[in-house]
This record gives sequence, C-alpha cells and structure tokens, in this order.
Amino acid sequence: MKMITAIIKPFRLDDVRAALNELGVSGMTVTEVKGFGRQKGHTELYRGAEYTVDFQPKVKVEVAIDSPLLDQAIEAIMGAAQTGKVGDGKIFVSNIENVVRIRTGELDNDAL
Repeated sequence: MKMITAIIKPFRLDDVRAALNELGVSGMTVTEVKGFGRQKGHTELYRGAEYTVDFQPKVKVEVAIDSPLLDQAIEAIMGAAQTGKVGDGKIFVSNIENVVRIRTGELDNDAL
C-alpha cells in the first residue's frame, strides 16, 4: 500500500478528484495549505502599503491506494494538475505499513 501526497494549485482540485475517481479511488483527504518552492513570493500593494506574500495558497491531497494502482494514480494527478507553469506542485509517495478501518476493524487493503 502507498500514500500519495500531492501539493497542487487550488483551482485544479476538482480535476484531480475527477481523474482519481475514474481510477476507482474512493476516498481522499484534502487540506488547504500554504507554501513556496521555486515559485517564491511576490510583492503586492494593498491600500497604498506594499507587502511581500511569501507563501502561496496550495491544496494538499492525500490518497491511500493499493500498490498496483500507483503509476496510474500518479499519471492521473499529473495530467489533471499540470498547467505548465511554475508552482504546479509536487507528488510525494510513501509506504503504508498498516491500515485499520475504525468502524469495522478491517485491516490493510480491506480497510481501503
């Protein structure tokens, strides 16, 4: 089992969700986050005062999947999230040792 964590632009979330649903991914966790990488910050003017915006709004999507779906899921996320501009985001993949569904006590793949 794998955990995919994707940091994407907020307006691409619906496309990513739809792409993962087509693969049969039934659940995900979405968190609004802020961050920066190569995109860095920028300066804005608000009511005559100039200030620096260091962190860009992003969305973190977390999906636990069975290992055979990993490559398809990554391609689906990339295809749906990519705009071709700086700041499209990143995808991180990590191993999951155990999963337990709290309600039923099901384990691992059955809990997904």
